[in-house]
Amino acid sequence: MATLLYRLGRFSFRRRGRVAAVWLLLLVVLGLAAAAFHGPTGDKFAMPGTESQRALDALAKEFPQASGATGTIVVAAPQGRKLDAAAVAPVVEEAAAVPGVVAAMDPFRSGAVSADGRYALVQVQFDRGLKDVTDAQRAAYLKAGSSVAGLRVEHGGEVLNAAPEVGGSEGIGVVIAAVVLIVTFGSLVAAGMTLLNALIGVGAGMGGLFALSGVVELTSVTPVLALMLGLAVGIDYSLFITSRYRQFLAEGVAPEEAAGRAVGTAGSAVVFAGATVVIALAGLSVVGIPFLSVMGLAAAGTVAVAVLVALTLLPAFLSYAGARVLPRKQRTGENASAGGRGFGYTWGRVVTRLRVPILLAGVLGLGALTLPAQDLRLALPDAGTAAPGTPAREAYDLTSEGFGEGFNARLIAVVSAADRAATTAAAGEAARMIQQTPGVLAVAPPQPNAAGTTALLTIIPKAGPTAAATEDAVHAIRAKVAAIGGAEIAVTGATAVGIDVSDKLADAMPVYLLLVVGLSVLLLMLVFRSILVPVKAALGFLLTVGSTFGITVAIFQEGHLAGLLGVDVPGPLVSFLPILLIGILFGLAMDYEVFLVSRMREDHVHGDTPRQATINGMGHNARVVTAAALIMTAVFGGFVFMNDPIIKSMGFALAVGVLVDAFVVRMTLVPAVMSMLGRAAWWLPRALDRALPDLDVEGERLRHHLTARDASPEHALL
Repeated sequence: MATLLYRLGRFSFRRRGRVAAVWLLLLVVLGLAAAAFHGPTGDKFAMPGTESQRALDALAKEFPQASGATGTIVVAAPQGRKLDAAAVAPVVEEAAAVPGVVAAMDPFRSGAVSADGRYALVQVQFDRGLKDVTDAQRAAYLKAGSSVAGLRVEHGGEVLNAAPEVGGSEGIGVVIAAVVLIVTFGSLVAAGMTLLNALIGVGAGMGGLFALSGVVELTSVTPVLALMLGLAVGIDYSLFITSRYRQFLAEGVAPEEAAGRAVGTAGSAVVFAGATVVIALAGLSVVGIPFLSVMGLAAAGTVAVAVLVALTLLPAFLSYAGARVLPRKQRTGENASAGGRGFGYTWGRVVTRLRVPILLAGVLGLGALTLPAQDLRLALPDAGTAAPGTPAREAYDLTSEGFGEGFNARLIAVVSAADRAATTAAAGEAARMIQQTPGVLAVAPPQPNAAGTTALLTIIPKAGPTAAATEDAVHAIRAKVAAIGGAEIAVTGATAVGIDVSDKLADAMPVYLLLVVGLSVLLLMLVFRSILVPVKAALGFLLTVGSTFGITVAIFQEGHLAGLLGVDVPGPLVSFLPILLIGILFGLAMDYEVFLVSRMREDHVHGDTPRQATINGMGHNARVVTAAALIMTAVFGGFVFMNDPIIKSMGFALAVGVLVDAFVVRMTLVPAVMSMLGRAAWWLPRALDRALPDLDVEGERLRHHLTARDASPEHALL
């Protein structure tokens, strides 16, 4: 592989104009395709096979007028006053006049008025699903009741669910990444070229994703996740190759040859690192959850594009940049760095000398940070976690104030039977049983469809949508109504869907974690020809994941230091965050493992003692890995400034995970363990050595080819 990439690097360097033109043309084409075929995104987390999803499917067939998107308008009178039907009537009329609305329920007829008479709920039913509701319809919905003076009117409900906006705050991470690149390279040209290369890759990846969004249903989180990952790995992969190119130039290698060798060596590691991220993200498909599979595949696609750009477009940019990628002092010959004096060498010596206390402190410290993870709770986000001041959040808070949080967690029991009599009898019995269930506040009278074969029971829990008591109530209701014969009864609604999604993801997480850990052992065994190095890497990955979960739970769920991150209402983590975190951190952890340990193995094979090889590996690569980790942390951390709770928690968890893995696990615990293992670290049974294919990630075969070419012209590669 290294030899093939060496040729690719030299080709791209020589044919820089053609390569750059192809990528720019592709960028334009994908951009135009995205503009032409861009489809809507939404927050519908469908879960085929679950009870809640089966009930929604049945509703769409048997009770279509009740299967569209819903909204809730909350009306409140001033303190000390009561509402009356005449005061609320204009709100109902204006809501009913919104395009696409089939019904707006008068709260004085439906009984949706608080006990003190100060608050009322106007239920609004649209004729189409959430993804088909237009922005114009949402705008008209938000204006309903605006003509009413003297009353507070707030608009909420699922109809307001919209894609999070990616604004200027996320650019903070890019700015920090640019500063890190400038400090690392000491060259504006090198920093700017690396950043531009990554941005082109992100643009191409996002263009392709949005072009497909017209035929593939995307959740609102999917493009943001793809942007986050594509930008982070794009900068890192370009950084690794550019750093190796500069190293070869400093050694006196000709520019074209340096580009080929950089792509052949560092590029091989980039291919492996990118492949691990892609495999881990694509592996989310095995969980069997459609929206999660789409998220994983979309993010994997942007990572794959980032790899291709780094291997092809970057050498072309290097050709344009020439010697300007080097700092001015190196170009003029004024500076020559003395080997062994950098911080990486010093840190390597400290860690290998104090390996036992450092190892104990690291493992115990990360273990302590993992403890909060045992209380991990999962849920889909609701309006109660939306940004303060948004319409959905204001409506949620006002509903809780007037009626209690349970009115924001409405459940629907769908009762279906062969005829009207059976449906009526089953619905009546179900209503009585549900009313007696712990955690249930009230059950509304059954609402039958025109044929009388399906009836809806609206259930109001006592607690909020993400409360443990509400989850217990849903499971208890389902257990009770299962005993009713002659009818099929299923519990659904946004709250029930969230509970089902969380349960299925929680069940899938251990299986996926086992898959990822097993995959890491196998892949690293192929790369390093070792048994103990992959096992050590997998154990380090588990420490990274555990401590990241623990820190995220402590802040976002338990509320410790939550105010510093703008988390005003702590609660359960979003259901798919842990499993996404496992897949993403796995790939990123393998990046740093390969870049650090491959140099250790290389020097050990060339005769250095295990301790010296470990120090050399740290000395040569610590600076680049540090820069890469800081850049990735900055990019992920930039998304913490978004108001969307899903993106905020995802950006934070990824930023913390990268920091922990890069600086604690890979740059501290790994060299400590490697120096302890000594020569045993590279032991591999002979039978297994013969059976495993040689991927040549470190470019050993490439070195043999180059040596043979230099010694004999007839062995030239090109």
